[in-house]
Amino acid sequence: MAWDGADFSKMPPEAVEAFQNEFRMSREECLDELLENYARVAAHTDDFLAELDMDTVHELPKAPWFVDTHWTVRRTLLHIIAETTQHAGHADIIRESLDGQKTMG
Repeated sequence: MAWDGADFSKMPPEAVEAFQNEFRMSREECLDELLENYARVAAHTDDFLAELDMDTVHELPKAPWFVDTHWTVRRTLLHIIAETTQHAGHADIIRESLDGQKTMG
């Protein structure tokens, strides 16, 4: 799906709510089921990554923020890890400012 030019303000409210609910634990779900599903997906991801050739090169889409025009699978994976940890850190800073609890130090 191409997201360029998407105007989410024109989405019907029920579509916005359905999208938001994909990131919420529903009353029908329990934590154990969610954690089991997470473990299944993590195992599937590990199996998938074990099969990849990390030196495979792929072309990047044309965009002004890409200095290089090609990345290896390894670089792509490391980029995803770096982005995930950076944003998790941001979320932790916000949580600490809300509840006053520190996870480190």
